[in-house]
Parts: sequence; structure tokens; C-alpha cells
Amino acid sequence: MWAMAMKELRQMRRDRRTLAMMILLPVLLLVVFGYAASFDVDRVRTVVVGPLAPQVAGRLPDRLEVVETRADLGREGAVEVLRDGDAAVAVVTGTGAGILVDGADLFSARSVVTELRGRPELPAPEVLFNPGLDTSTIMVPGLMGVVLVFVGTIATALGVVRERQNGTLEQLAVMPFRPRDVLLGKLLPYLGVAAVDLVVIVAAGMLLFDVPFVGSPLVFALGAVAFLFVTVGTGVLISTVSETQGQAIQLAILTMLPQILLSGLIFPLQAMAPGVRWIGYVLPLTYFVQVARGVMVKGTPFDALLLPLGMLVVLGLAVLGLSIARFRRDLAPAERRHRRRHGEAATAGAGAR
Repeated sequence: MWAMAMKELRQMRRDRRTLAMMILLPVLLLVVFGYAASFDVDRVRTVVVGPLAPQVAGRLPDRLEVVETRADLGREGAVEVLRDGDAAVAVVTGTGAGILVDGADLFSARSVVTELRGRPELPAPEVLFNPGLDTSTIMVPGLMGVVLVFVGTIATALGVVRERQNGTLEQLAVMPFRPRDVLLGKLLPYLGVAAVDLVVIVAAGMLLFDVPFVGSPLVFALGAVAFLFVTVGTGVLISTVSETQGQAIQLAILTMLPQILLSGLIFPLQAMAPGVRWIGYVLPLTYFVQVARGVMVKGTPFDALLLPLGMLVVLGLAVLGLSIARFRRDLAPAERRHRRRHGEAATAGAGAR
């Protein structure tokens, strides 16, 4: 038994990637959950509009953090501010006075409603976009992104690693294709499958969970395609640093966990500690969640989603660029080995003659 234990320990020590994951992953989960796992929103972005905006802004509860006062806007302008995602609460003064709350920002909305119930001097809040504060209405659009991350990243990583394990990478290296052609050719089928998955889960979300779709399908499609390029490119990038499918799955899971926990899908970004929150702003799922919730639940227009759409495009180009560079580096040794073998075979044939 001792001999087997020592043998397994040596084997574990040689597999440094698995050993590091076994040690670092629990620490990572503890830190992430410790700093990010909070549903308490202490500050809610608030805009005050109407002729009495300057006077009212100073009398609001501390939880309502006033980021802008607009005396030139009325109720319709306040609704536009919430639809564009510039604030989670709008206080309307003058004609049509009241407090409007963005129900798509679920946790902020719940904290505001709870806060104002104890303030009888303030009007009762009116919840827009998600009047019932239904969790499924907010969670399902984000979960669509999780499904695409799972399909795009893991399936693509396993498909490319399979080439290396089966020994067909050398055959690809000697074909008259550029590395870019080989890579994009392998990506297209996975993009097609992920696109079909997207249509299916959108339909299922609308039929099974009554999730609305009030915005532009074209804007949603643009965000989804950009996000798919990021997820599929991440899968290829993982495959270039993995020798086996087991390693690819481990790395894929390691990249998926931060996206699920730090993207604002489960825990609101505003409730996270500043030291952790910045990680969420470099994760592609963060921006897809903003696009999906904005288009489906609030009908947010294209110009108000330029930032998340632009970030998805930038991240997609960066990940695909790195993937192509790594893939080219992987193909070069295989091509050299193939030429060396053929050169040795040709030399041996000439010697025999």
C-alpha cells in the first residue's frame, strides 16, 4: 500500500497542472464567494428629474445614490434613462411625480422597494420592465450565456485536442492550407451548433418561463454572434495549451467558474468588493448578460448597448488572434516532423537504390 501511495504521489507531482488546480481551485472559490457572494446592494444609481430635481435630490435615502439631476426631463425621459441602463432608479418631480424602479436590475429593485416601504413620506415605487420582480425573467437571459459558454468552450476545446491525440495534426500541417483557414474551418461547425442551441434556448425561455422579448432580434443576434466568437475562440485557445481532453476540460471549467460567479449573472456587480468587481469587467459573459437582459426585458436600443457590444467585439478579436497565433505555433513542429520523416525516407530510398 505504501509503495502504491508513493507511486501515486510521484505521478501527481509530475502532473503539475492538475495538482495546481486541486490546490488553487478551492482557494479561488473561497475568495470569490467570500467577496462576491452578496445580494445586498448598499448603493443604487439614481437619477432625479423634473423642475424640483435639485431640491429633492438632497432629501433622498442614503441607499439612493444620485448620479445625475435633470430638470429638463420628465417621466418619459426618466423611463428612457432606465431603459438605457444609466440608472436603476428615477425620481420624477413635478408633473407625474413618483419613483420609478428598473425591475430588470432585480436585486437593486428589491432593495429599493424594501427601503421605501419604511419611508411613508415618499411615494410608493413603481417597478418597470419586470413589475412582478420575477427571478426567472432576469435569470433566464443570463443562463443563455452560460449554456453558450459551456457549448462553445468545452466542445471546441475537446474537438481540437482530439486532433492532437489522434495524430491528425501533422496531416493538417502539411495540407496546402494556412493556419487561419484550418482554424476557422474547424470553428464554423461549432458556431453553427451553438447558434442552433441559442435559438432553442431562447424559444424555451419564452415558452416555458414566460420571459419577454420586447427588443430588436437583430441587436440580440449581433451580441450573440460576437459572444459566440469569444467562447469558441476561448475553446481553441485552451486546446492549444492542453495535451489531453482531460486537461482541456479542467481548463475550460477553470475559465467558466469566474464568468458564472463574477459576471453579474447571480451576484450583482454593485455588491461586490472593488478588488473583485474589476474582474467582472473583463469577462465576456458580463457584457452578454447586459445585452440579453437589456434587449429581451427592457427593449434597450442599439446605441445604448454600444459599450457591451463593442467590448464583445474587442474580446472576440483578441481571443481569436491569440488562438490563431498559438495554433500556428502548434502546426509548425508537426510540419517539421513530417518533413524530417519524409526526408529520412527519401534518403533511405536513395541509399537502397
